[in-house]
Amino acid sequence: MLLIHRAVAPRSPSERPPLLVLLHGIGTDEEDLLPLAQFLDPRFLVVSARAPHEAEPMGFRWYAIDWAAPPPRSDPVEIGASRDLLARFLEETIAGQGTDPSRVFLLGFSQGAIMALALLLARPDLVRGVVAHSGRLVQLPGSDPTPEALSRAEVLVLHGAQDEVIPAVQGHNAYEVLAPLLGTRVAYRAFDALGHGVSEESLGEAARWLTARLDEGA
Repeated sequence: MLLIHRAVAPRSPSERPPLLVLLHGIGTDEEDLLPLAQFLDPRFLVVSARAPHEAEPMGFRWYAIDWAAPPPRSDPVEIGASRDLLARFLEETIAGQGTDPSRVFLLGFSQGAIMALALLLARPDLVRGVVAHSGRLVQLPGSDPTPEALSRAEVLVLHGAQDEVIPAVQGHNAYEVLAPLLGTRVAYRAFDALGHGVSEESLGEAARWLTARLDEGA
């Protein structure tokens, strides 16, 4: 496989299950978000992917960040390369696991949320929906899909209002950029007491949103 990963089988099996891919943030690995699987819809085959690059001092990253720059600068070339690798990983996983290609969802946190949104904009044919938690939108060259290309895509943007790593305004900016493309199929919610993390409340919001998307196609 193109990316090291862990998989959790559907607790409610079906012939062609929906796929949910978890994308972690910088400095962790595929184990970080995996415990969330037990709280998400039992119909999903859940795959938690490890980012391709080692991070300092620990864990892994999807792309490099220049922390010396004010504000820190992301490497757009590496974002694009990891995005394309992730697209191939999705194609490989769909074919290898026999999941439903029309029901592929991404749940990303921080860098993982940035990657999830980048992949959706580049390959809307691959991704049905995205939960972007505590991330932002990085618009890369060549990722300018039309509303028609995104006609089946849906996005939920979640953010902690007290986030000091990626301020909540950046999550709201992502929502504002996506709204003209997606209309009512993009939603934003901030959580007043939450910093840069996932809470029981934000996880519940994500879980309900994902279940509703599956029920739409049931």
